[in-house]
Amino acid sequence: MDYIYVLDLIGTLVFAMSGALAADEYRLDFFGASVIAFVTAVGGGTIRDVLIGSTPVGWMEDLNYLYCIGAGVVVAWFFKSWVQKLRRTLFLFDTIGIGIFTVLGLTKTLGLGLAPIVALLMGMVSAVFGGVLRDTLTNEIPLIFRREIYATACLSGGLVYLLAQGAGLPDQWCLLLGAGTTIALRVLAVLRGWTLRQ
Repeated sequence: MDYIYVLDLIGTLVFAMSGALAADEYRLDFFGASVIAFVTAVGGGTIRDVLIGSTPVGWMEDLNYLYCIGAGVVVAWFFKSWVQKLRRTLFLFDTIGIGIFTVLGLTKTLGLGLAPIVALLMGMVSAVFGGVLRDTLTNEIPLIFRREIYATACLSGGLVYLLAQGAGLPDQWCLLLGAGTTIALRVLAVLRGWTLRQ
């Protein structure tokens, strides 16, 4: 599953860049940007690991995640004008990131023998709670509490993964279908302006 690991690192890098850019909008210094980038990139996975009792948490055992966060902060801080031109690319990677983090969080929780419904929720936590921490620290209403289809896309992708697994499909197909559903729903929601109306 090396390709999943690579995508996980890419997602961490892009989430870190996203956090650093958000910090820049509030005129935070380099240290502040680093903190926001860190919680954006690994906050969700950390919360998940603590909740399911998987400690030390993932980034403490693999320093590549910290290297990716550091690289994301440096790129976003010193090449801001260049990064701003790649907003669409960053959105795509961010969306791929939530798809990957959803299925990774879900499979990790299932691997510990916890119930599928718990795994589904932990997949969502992995994908979106870094953004919740980022928005909270920058005094924004977190995206998942607005009408945008974000957490819903993660839950839908996780559910597709569980259904595919229940149908006896190979693990790779389950991963692709779960992550693909999350990514497709998020992209379509943004392109077509879908929201969860009151």
